[in-house]
Amino acid sequence: MEETVTTETISSRAIASESTRWGQLIFGIICMVMIANLQYGWTLFVNPIDQKYHWGRAAIQVAFTIFVLTETWLVPIEGYLIDKFGPRIMISGSGVLVAIAWVINSVADSLALLYLGAAIGGIGAGVIYGGSVGNALKWFPDRRGLAAGLTAAGFGAGSALTVIPIANMIQSSGYQAAFLWFGLGQGIVVVLVALLLRAPQPGEVPVPAAPVVQQTRRDYGPMEVLSSMPFWVMYVMFVMVGTGGLMATAQLAPIAKDFKIDTIPVSILGLTLPALQFALSIDRVLNGITRPFFGWVSDQIGRENTMFIAFMAEGIGIYALLHFATDPLLFVILSGVVFFAWGEIYSLFPATCTDIYGRKYATTNYGLLYTAKGTAALLVPLGNVLTTWTGSWTAVFVIAAILNIIAAVMALVVLRPIRQRAMAMAMA
Repeated sequence: MEETVTTETISSRAIASESTRWGQLIFGIICMVMIANLQYGWTLFVNPIDQKYHWGRAAIQVAFTIFVLTETWLVPIEGYLIDKFGPRIMISGSGVLVAIAWVINSVADSLALLYLGAAIGGIGAGVIYGGSVGNALKWFPDRRGLAAGLTAAGFGAGSALTVIPIANMIQSSGYQAAFLWFGLGQGIVVVLVALLLRAPQPGEVPVPAAPVVQQTRRDYGPMEVLSSMPFWVMYVMFVMVGTGGLMATAQLAPIAKDFKIDTIPVSILGLTLPALQFALSIDRVLNGITRPFFGWVSDQIGRENTMFIAFMAEGIGIYALLHFATDPLLFVILSGVVFFAWGEIYSLFPATCTDIYGRKYATTNYGLLYTAKGTAALLVPLGNVLTTWTGSWTAVFVIAAILNIIAAVMALVVLRPIRQRAMAMAMA
């Protein structure tokens, strides 16, 4: 529970060493790596589940939506508890939940049971995600974009090394075995590592002397955040950009199968793999690299400028993927571009939110903004519906590309002036 700290205590407390700060960051990253497969490995299970039970891809993908909704929409409540009691107990308990979730998936013989596993996994992953990112934002006010990006990279790239082992286990032992053993392993690691996590005490972190990115001088409570215009502008932008990325995450395997290129070998730099496995592996790596990269860039040139560059690249990449996805090599390359230009939202938005609203309630406030990912997830099943209705993926890709381009423009012409006015008023 939060301790009562006097001014004398704060002034006399030594600033934490760099090894302490980076140690806390690394512990959070490890926890994020362990939950990455819950989202990014899901696409490998969709077709095997459908082949066994014939529930239909649209019905199975509802589980993905439930996972994302419970992972995101409960984070404000979970974030409040983390801000109040610290990350250790909350994240450790959530490690148990994510293990239980995949154990349930391994025995699910009905959609109801599959949906239950998705909900439990979402709750556990939400606590781990929110707690790890929030802790990074608190420990690194001087390098907020980079710290948030490195932590989010654990979630984005964490499944890169396990994509092929999971695919091989599904092929050799069935998807149930993959759910069971990977679920147990991931959950146990989270429980053990989370025991080492803690939030910084007042006075332990350095105050940026002259930050390139403007930061607030006060801490805003959640209700103040909800009543401010910058929050809702960011929320709308988050939904726009998140929709395209989540669609690609959930539908990449079905898209490759529909274009009949999923098993065609692709060779890049001497490495040869089936197109889908290659795309998934590269996507996980690039989706991880983009988060600290664009987070670092935003620390140097500003959040909104970085958003414009990344979101515009995402829109162009999605549109190009539509036209060239029938070529296995271009499918691999362009899907990597899409993931590289999408994953940065998970470093730019938490950093921007904490810049505007302060560090004390960073986990809770970003949790409120993070629910936008859940809102975007509601649109993922519509991708299957729209594709079935139109007979192609064209409409889905075009809509996703347009949303990203609009969000890119909004970063400069809407968010930046509103954010500047709000922060100027707070400092007056």
